[in-house]
Amino acid sequence: MTPDTAGLLQELVRRRTVSGDAAAQRDVLGLLTDVLRERAPHLQVTAGDDPDHPWTLLRTPADPGRRRLLFACHVDTVPVPDPGAWQRDPFGGDLDAGRVWGRGASDMEAGVVAAVTALAAADPRTPAALLLTSDEEIGSQGAAAAAAAVADLPVGAVVVPEATGNRVVLGHKGALWLAVRTAGRSAHGSTPELGHNAVLDLAALLARTGPGLPLRTDPFLGTETWNPGVVSGGTVPNVVPDRAEVVVDMRTVADGRDLLRWWQAQPEVADVEVRVDLPPVVTPAGDPWVATLPAPVLPTPATYFTDASVLRQVVGGAPIVVWGPGTPAVMHAVDEYVELAEVDQAAAAFADVLARWGALPSG
Repeated sequence: MTPDTAGLLQELVRRRTVSGDAAAQRDVLGLLTDVLRERAPHLQVTAGDDPDHPWTLLRTPADPGRRRLLFACHVDTVPVPDPGAWQRDPFGGDLDAGRVWGRGASDMEAGVVAAVTALAAADPRTPAALLLTSDEEIGSQGAAAAAAAVADLPVGAVVVPEATGNRVVLGHKGALWLAVRTAGRSAHGSTPELGHNAVLDLAALLARTGPGLPLRTDPFLGTETWNPGVVSGGTVPNVVPDRAEVVVDMRTVADGRDLLRWWQAQPEVADVEVRVDLPPVVTPAGDPWVATLPAPVLPTPATYFTDASVLRQVVGGAPIVVWGPGTPAVMHAVDEYVELAEVDQAAAAFADVLARWGALPSG
């Protein structure tokens, strides 16, 4: 017996598991654990005790010495800033014309359901595991909390079932998020010459960042990018602002220390805070396990980061692929949806991969 994919997917979309809401995410982790244990009571469960970033690891009772195939999914979603812009309730989980609609349908409740369905039906002797994390959307914080538990698990390969249209993706850029601050001196707005405007300093800095930032290029991952996503400064119009801040999202192809040093060296900068620092992920196209996967391999990387950035640091060089149901173009978008046929296709493919993995000789 396997979970009803449509019903479980609808239930997950209806749960408001926005990043940062630990209680809501913990509830969904409990729901998924109950669903799996009902259908596969042999599964062993480890629940993380981090109060802010919960996680759950479920694994089969296979020989502990055998390397496991690990599926890694997050349960959080991005917020819905303007529900009125949606044609449907973003948390309604409507099922219509073969699609489930709502926030998180593609990113990544569909992948969660496909992985849960496949693991529930897997032979208990197959060395497999499922990691469910929280707060991926704000820097893979749940995966970081679970990293030690994963490091204790012998892992042979990893599937991250993010939305790829059921095509295999071999990696993605890393992410370096910095809060860059400038400092000034307050004065009355009518006498700005008596103060020092931190906002103007920040504006000058951002104006030259484009041509000045030492962005690198990788043959597979492409060129690094930067985006000043949040800018703030000042309090009221008639006071010269003595502080300003920009939160910059940079997508990296290598270690981010050179980029960090560039920001720190700029004359206007008072301090820099690292908010997120995730390395890039690349699995070689010629990896033998990748060659066995029943799906086409894309020649380009994913455009987003995933929990793979954390996991690659604790799985001992095991190959990692991003591969799951859903349409990347609707991730984080208004009227997000997923095709149920894609979810069923992914669940069947994951079940096939699990069966092949179970048939491999030990080691």
